[in-house]
Amino acid sequence: MHVDHIGVVTDDADGLAELYGTLFDAPAVHEESFDGLRFVFLELGEGSYFELVEPVQEDTDIGGYLDREGSGIHHVALATEDIEAALDTAREAGVELIDEEPREGAWGHDIAFLHPRDTGGALVEFVQH
Repeated sequence: MHVDHIGVVTDDADGLAELYGTLFDAPAVHEESFDGLRFVFLELGEGSYFELVEPVQEDTDIGGYLDREGSGIHHVALATEDIEAALDTAREAGVELIDEEPREGAWGHDIAFLHPRDTGGALVEFVQH
């Protein structure tokens, strides 16, 4: 596995994309919206990104998180070649899965989240391209 992306929640994806572009020479390479959220991916290097997540509709889980916690790092995503095996390993280790089965995420990739109470407080996402 390797770090695929760092998910950052924000109420201003355009402003943050501009800042990160300047600070880290990280161009926006992909953008899409679904489930009331806007996603902007900034490339940091081959295969690693900042994912900016901005709620664009009321009553989204991310919007609630943003209201409670404010802008900042939301999750760390690890790329895997076999998301089913990664989930099985997590289950066997006693980690609670937020997603029992992979679901479709941005770019059409399969994703699944692990509960932060079992991963040292970090929300971890598995991603299979």
